[in-house]
Amino acid sequence: MNALVPLVVMIPLIGSAIALMFRNRRKTQVAISVVALTAVTVISAILLAAVDQSGTIVVELGGWSPPWGIVLVVDRLSAIMLLVAALMLLGVLIFAIGQGIVDGDRETPVSIFHPTYLVLAAGLFDAFVAGDLFNMYVGFEMLLASSYVLLTLGGTGARIRAGVTYIVISLMSSLLFVAAIALIYGATGTVTIALVADRVRDLPMEVQAILCAALLLGFAVKAAVFPLSFWLPDSYPTAPAPVTAVFAGLLTKVGVYAIIRTDTLIFKDVPLATPLMVIAFLTLLIGIFGAVAQADIKRLLSFTLVSHIGYMIFGIAVGGVAGTAATIYYIVHHIVVQTTLFLTTGLVERIGGTTSISRLGGILKASPIVGVLFFIGAMNLGGIPPFSGFLGKIGLFQAGVALGDPLSYILIAAGAATSLLTLYALARVWNMGFWRGKDEVAGYSSPLLDQLAESPEDSGSVDTKTISRPMIGATTGMVALTLALTVFAGPLFGLATRAAENIEDPDNYITAVFPDGTEHLK
Repeated sequence: MNALVPLVVMIPLIGSAIALMFRNRRKTQVAISVVALTAVTVISAILLAAVDQSGTIVVELGGWSPPWGIVLVVDRLSAIMLLVAALMLLGVLIFAIGQGIVDGDRETPVSIFHPTYLVLAAGLFDAFVAGDLFNMYVGFEMLLASSYVLLTLGGTGARIRAGVTYIVISLMSSLLFVAAIALIYGATGTVTIALVADRVRDLPMEVQAILCAALLLGFAVKAAVFPLSFWLPDSYPTAPAPVTAVFAGLLTKVGVYAIIRTDTLIFKDVPLATPLMVIAFLTLLIGIFGAVAQADIKRLLSFTLVSHIGYMIFGIAVGGVAGTAATIYYIVHHIVVQTTLFLTTGLVERIGGTTSISRLGGILKASPIVGVLFFIGAMNLGGIPPFSGFLGKIGLFQAGVALGDPLSYILIAAGAATSLLTLYALARVWNMGFWRGKDEVAGYSSPLLDQLAESPEDSGSVDTKTISRPMIGATTGMVALTLALTVFAGPLFGLATRAAENIEDPDNYITAVFPDGTEHLK
């Protein structure tokens, strides 16, 4: 079983190299990418079943034991993130293949897209299984390099400008992360996460707080929490639909995952609840206020992405088994739903020729299936019962009530308001883009609509395109997965609870990596 862990990183990397060798053979590259991500999906499912039954899996690469060698660690949380990420990457890949069939790969040039996409996948998986901070940094850098290439596919002016902003912010985040690693190494003498967690307990609380703040600052940029989220709404919407879907669904969650690891494992004793709740409050409201002011669907969804990160930070701040379990469930929900909504928006853009609700109309009549797909995703993100969005929020609110802190009640109120405003913004999209007839668009005037912000890159043109069966099939499958999160909410919450119980006690992680203890390393 241990031999499977390195494969989740090696298979995409090897697949990327082979795909690059066949850069002029589209079908071969497609087959390589599909096989690689399918294999990782199967391996991730096996690993999740194994760690849920038998406990954490630790792999010492090259036979070098930690802290001298690289260690990979898969516990329940890592395995959940691996499986969800692999499913999303595979679903979006099928969508991209379908888009390439009808567009001739203009949006996602096959010789570039597939190798880079697999490197992105390898970076994601490496970040989730990394057992030391420097290896996690390497995973983040793989993400950075590949995401910059994917963001600027096509070489348009808008994408290059967005890419420059993205690369500058990401490099700053990486600089903060590596500086934090240097500080932690200087204070503890190691970058192995389990040993850092053990040794940091002996440091003065002031030193722990400084190290924690340095690490969280780098992760907060990745997670797009306020006020470090200003770059996201201008960066993500310019990319091709499959790329935007992956970025929105997965990239920010790597930062959230890293924050969970930091809070529950390394700096368990640092009092983070109050500052995290303040950050969550601001992220929730500022993000959703930005969404309500948008006329462009992709920018609206980008702002809701920022706002809903606030729910996850709230759950991390609440902590405990209940708060962490609800956070894990909500992360899974948001990855799936946000990815699905961006894919659906890609379909809407092709049918309507734009993503601006001021020029959209008649989508429901033109394609009822796309209307249904968007409606389900919108209701889920808005938190309408009985969808997973509602269940995840209820879990977070219940954990907040159990905490009994005055700030938690304020966060619950802010979370409820954010949910209602999310529903309002998406209902407006439905009313204008789907329910309104195409013949009603010309000459339509509304004081509210006139005040909404259009995308800075919106040329005002309408350019419709064909959609293919794989695109519809991939999006339908993703919507079915969002419904599965509701149907199987009980078992999923049970799994999330077991994952929370495992990570809430740092000694579980430390003992798994160092079964003989750490005394001999001092």
